Amino acid sequence: MTQPAPQFLFDVGSPNAFLAHQAIPAIERRIGVKFDYVPVLLGGIFKATNNKSPAETLAGVKNKREFLVVETERFLKRYAVKPYVWNPHFPVNTLNLMRAAVAAQIEGVFDKYVEAAFHHMWAEPKKMDDLEVAAAALSSSGLDGKALLTRAQEPDVKAKLIASTEDAVQRGAFGSPTFFVGTEMFFGKEQLRDVEEMYG
Repeated sequence: MTQPAPQFLFDVGSPNAFLAHQAIPAIERRIGVKFDYVPVLLGGIFKATNNKSPAETLAGVKNKREFLVVETERFLKRYAVKPYVWNPHFPVNTLNLMRAAVAAQIEGVFDKYVEAAFHHMWAEPKKMDDLEVAAAALSSSGLDGKALLTRAQEPDVKAKLIASTEDAVQRGAFGSPTFFVGTEMFFGKEQLRDVEEMYG
C-alpha cells in the first residue's frame, strides 16, 4: 500500500522545527515523496493540551538539558544541517507569523514564506513579533511582507489557522515538530528517522 505524504505540523517559533525543516529536503529525495507542511499555532496547542515549552519544563531539571544538547549535536551530524542561532528575543509570539503562513498558502508563495520565516527566526534571528521588523525581514527575502501580514488579519486566514491547530490537537499533537503519516503520529525532530522508515 502506498503511504500518504508525510505531514509536518510546524510553528516557526520552534527551533527544533527549524532543524527538522533543514533535514527534510534530503529525506524527500531519499523517499521520493514531498512533505506536506501544515501551519499550526504552537501557543494554541500548548494551551489546549496544558503543555509548556521546553524552556519552562527543563528549568531546574538536572542533566536533561545537557542531554538534549548532545541529542541535537547528533541530529546536526546525521542530517548534515546547520545549528540554529539562538533568537535573543525568544520566546517570540508567532501568532501573526503563522497567520501570515496561511496567507502565503492562499497567495501561492508558501514555500518561499516558510524558508524566509524560519531564516529570520533561526539563521539571522530578529524580533519577528514586531510587525515592522517582520515585514522588513520578509520583504528582504523577496516577499511582500507588509501585504502578507495585512492579509494575515483577515477572518478567513485566522479561521484556517485555528482549524488546523484544533485539528492537530484532535489528532494527538501536543507540540512541534509533529509529523503524521496517515494516522501514525511522530513527535520531535529525532523521529524523522521513523518517518523515513515508513517509506522503506
